[in-house]
Amino acid sequence: MRTVLKFCYLFSFIVFFSCGDSTTKKELNADTDKSLSTEANTIETSDIKTILFFGNSLTAGMGLEPEQAFPGIIQDKIDSLALQYRVINAGLSGETTASGENRIDWLMNQQVDIFVLELGANDGLRGIPLSETRENLQAIIDAVKEKNPNIKIILAGMQIPPNMGQDYTSEFRQIFPTLAEENKALLIPFLLENVAGIPELNQADGIHPTEEGQRIVADNVWTILRPIL
Repeated sequence: MRTVLKFCYLFSFIVFFSCGDSTTKKELNADTDKSLSTEANTIETSDIKTILFFGNSLTAGMGLEPEQAFPGIIQDKIDSLALQYRVINAGLSGETTASGENRIDWLMNQQVDIFVLELGANDGLRGIPLSETRENLQAIIDAVKEKNPNIKIILAGMQIPPNMGQDYTSEFRQIFPTLAEENKALLIPFLLENVAGIPELNQADGIHPTEEGQRIVADNVWTILRPIL
């Protein structure tokens, strides 16, 4: 009888720890699955690179919905090709190169892989000294490079009407290719190519592109951007 009781106790002891071991294995497997899932999500997220469009009302898409501005159209192009990039539209209406310099450090606190600089038009329309515009643009480029030395920079070329005189207009236009060459940046020769001065492609103010105009602007940008994605 004692032998039978000992056997029962021994059997119960084995079953108890066998079940406990099985439960532990299940818990370990569950924890491992969660860990692997989290790691996979982290890797997937880290694979997505960022394109920051930094500009004025042309970038912001003044008078239009955000998705109708050229950065939003660029995101659609990227998504259609299943490229791992996200677009951030940091356009601000009325932005000058001076105000842009003041806010660039805050924007660059995130990881940015491609930086598209579209500023200067408001400087030109206000007749700001060309040396000041050039210095501010260079300061922005320097701040961006300091945050990420490996970043790719695209500079959007701009032109203005000859209201300020031919010399000012000509020198203003030359600022952008000069800066692009000096900083080894890519250049969009003229952001508003095939849009500026065409009434049906601009809103009532004659300055800001319509939705159709923004699509042409997006094509101008895409020509330079697409090869480096």
